[in-house]
Amino acid sequence: QVQLVESGGGLVQAGDSLRLSCAASGRTFSSYDMGWFRQAPGKEREFVAAIMRSGGGTSYTDSVKGRFTISRDNAKNTVYLQMNSLKPEDTAVYYCAATRRATLPRAPLGYDYWGQGTQVTVSS
Repeated sequence: QVQLVESGGGLVQAGDSLRLSCAASGRTFSSYDMGWFRQAPGKEREFVAAIMRSGGGTSYTDSVKGRFTISRDNAKNTVYLQMNSLKPEDTAVYYCAATRRATLPRAPLGYDYWGQGTQVTVSS
């Protein structure tokens, strides 16, 4: 079992930056690939980024490449999402997720554990 708690969301203006954190419970964090997803009102949950359990590989959706960076600190049981040059279309609830079943999955069904989400609102 893994429990995930996101933090770091907030209200910012277009062009600003935010760093989201996701703290995981348990001693097996380093055995999970981690992902970030987001869900805007009335839309499906969409993949944002993922990082391999070792931190050696990452994957991003095209709309955030060059602006967002996913990283992890296995000693702190935490995964991060650095978001730069934020746009109003980045507004959503952001969720972190964990999986041991696959490598860098992009589909929500590829993940077993989810956090409760943190709201990010970008004003124009």
